[in-house]
Amino acid sequence: MAGCLVGLVQVELLEDTRAQVVRLEGGRACVVERVALPADAREGDVVVDGRVEPEATALRVLEVARRRARLAVPVPPGLEL
Repeated sequence: MAGCLVGLVQVELLEDTRAQVVRLEGGRACVVERVALPADAREGDVVVDGRVEPEATALRVLEVARRRARLAVPVPPGLEL
C-alpha cells in the first residue's frame, strides 16, 4: 500500500518485514512493507516523501507531551500512589 506513504506519516510499529504507519492528515492507519520506509526510520518518526523528518518528529513529540500535560491530574499533597 504505497498510497499510505504519501504525505506526512508517523511510524507506529516496526516489525521484521512490515510496519504500521498512521497518516497525520486524518489519522488513518495502515500496514506497509518495512522496506518501503527509510532504513533509518524508527517507531515514532515522522516520514515525509520517503525520508525521516527530524524537525517534524520533534514537533510531534512536543505536541504529544503538551496534550499529556493538559490531561494530567495533579496529585494532592500528602497522597501517595
